[in-house]
Amino acid sequence: MKYIYLDFAATTPVDSKVFEKMKPYFTDNFANSSSMHSLGVEINELVENARNIILNKLNATNHKLIFTSGGTESNNLAIKGIAQSYVNKGKHILTTPIEHDSVLNTVKYLKTQGYEVEYLKVDKEGFVDLEDLKNKIRNDTIIVSIIHGNNEIGTIQDIKKIGNICSEKKTFLHIDACQSFCKTEIDLEKQNIDLVTINAHKIYGPKGIGALIIKEGINLTPLLHGGGHEYNLRSGTLNVPGIIGFQECINVINKEDILYMKKIRNHLIDNILKLGNVKLLGPLENRLCNHTAFLFDKIEGDALLFNLDIRRIKVSTGSACGSNNNNENHVLKAIKANDTKQAGHIRITLGKETTFEDADKLISELIPIIKKLKEMSKR
Repeated sequence: MKYIYLDFAATTPVDSKVFEKMKPYFTDNFANSSSMHSLGVEINELVENARNIILNKLNATNHKLIFTSGGTESNNLAIKGIAQSYVNKGKHILTTPIEHDSVLNTVKYLKTQGYEVEYLKVDKEGFVDLEDLKNKIRNDTIIVSIIHGNNEIGTIQDIKKIGNICSEKKTFLHIDACQSFCKTEIDLEKQNIDLVTINAHKIYGPKGIGALIIKEGINLTPLLHGGGHEYNLRSGTLNVPGIIGFQECINVINKEDILYMKKIRNHLIDNILKLGNVKLLGPLENRLCNHTAFLFDKIEGDALLFNLDIRRIKVSTGSACGSNNNNENHVLKAIKANDTKQAGHIRITLGKETTFEDADKLISELIPIIKKLKEMSKR
């Protein structure tokens, strides 16, 4: 029986064209890109071509790209790398309380190493308070790390304004763009972005490949030491099939796909809000094209998820990157979405193959599920 997959923020399938491009590099063209013989040289040329293609996608003319294993490694390399390289300037780090766990746990670790971490204010829709950013940046602030498109509530930050503030204050800006890359404009030159984290598996590419893009002239201390690969910043044999897949997947989602997903997204928002006692998480505007998230009054999010799963509809109760536990969601807590703690949330995220029929099926199934769960809560 066919299922309806609505968890594209967690991961996407590898596009068939991407997969076909990758296949030869598992078998026929398997050489190590660091080998000095002709086969290795040919593979290295392909790697460098992929590097340039991805950089061009971001208008990163004054940046270099480091291939990594994914978003978590890139976020760690960006923040720890800056912290250790610029310790003489200071130990002050700014971020937000709505970041991905790979950022929050990285700065938490750095606090144990003597760094000072401050969290910027965000409003009820998850937007960074720009005045608070201006006020909190100090002479010893070494990095500001902000998620561009929020994985939990879909909010897209005004990175250009944030970048201008950081540039004026002479502080490095790092953005986590894993959810927003290829779904909204990112221009590293126009937006004054110093470091950006991206990955492939949110945009129909393979898992296990990502990148950290760094402005020229910025020094980082590497996480991994070895043979000196990737500008001496990320030692280890390169994942050539993944890199080829990364190069190919950056054009899988086009402008028409983005407009199409926005239409289904808006259709879902309009109709789910009509069910009553439901709150949209994040803004109506300036949100990821494929992202919706809702808070249901007096209904547990896990119960909604499991009841939909039984009906072969796959959604989530938030990020798939954290450990499964019952702790309060840190993003919802930060935006004060659920002060009573008597509501559950689900995240419904779309792909370019999602149909209006899929959306309507979800809506029709939610009606009896909500009714049943509310009746159970009264017992």
